[in-house]
Amino acid sequence: MHDLLLPVIVAAFVAACASLLGSFAILKRMALVGDAMSHVALPGMGLALLFKFNPYIGAVAFLLVAVVGIWIVQYRSALSIDTIVGVFFTTSLAVGALITPDQDLLEALFGNIAELTVFESAISIIMSVVLIAAIIHIRKKLTLSMISGEIAHSVGINTSRLEFVFLLIFALSVALGIRFVGALLMGSLVIIPAASAKNIAKSLKTFLIWSVVFGVFAATLGMWIAYSRKVAPGPVFILISACLFAASLVVRQVKKAAS
Repeated sequence: MHDLLLPVIVAAFVAACASLLGSFAILKRMALVGDAMSHVALPGMGLALLFKFNPYIGAVAFLLVAVVGIWIVQYRSALSIDTIVGVFFTTSLAVGALITPDQDLLEALFGNIAELTVFESAISIIMSVVLIAAIIHIRKKLTLSMISGEIAHSVGINTSRLEFVFLLIFALSVALGIRFVGALLMGSLVIIPAASAKNIAKSLKTFLIWSVVFGVFAATLGMWIAYSRKVAPGPVFILISACLFAASLVVRQVKKAAS
């Protein structure tokens, strides 16, 4: 059980970060971007595995390059951000599937947080805290820009730069979560807890809080079940999150019927 403590702590911090990010992704109608961004990391992981260095360094490098590319294309074309990310997503998935060694492809797709070293675990926790703090710091600007870009601009908010910062936080959060649930399921780590929270939240504050609560609960319970049953934690986390989402729908319907 002692061997489980550190992975559980890491999973809780990563899930908290991803779920908080997911709240704003849903509000910005970017629910599928998390899924697409995770696939963008796959070629970086594949190249890293081929050249025998840490695959998550490769993932971060490719995600950062993708963020810059997406941001530039978004402001130099009439395409929406989900369309642009979709192009990067399909291209990256194809390249990643071709170059990732077969024996490492399964772990890249589904993750394995139990294999993290103590150093990697510490980095994951620190990065999660930094990203959570960054999201909280820009939350009011993000909210205002979602309500009206013109009003945000009139009060001195650089919406273009804000969008870039949000995409950067998105990319780094995806890089953290890939080790937990893998490239294939990362979008669910971001979206499902936030979607569950949206079903029961009455304000932005409670929406953010419930997103984190659902994410952390599913992550910790998922890690414990995965450890006791000796299965991959990523799929277990997603199944628990899906059950919470179903429960939140029931609660929502009950409240609607009672009102």
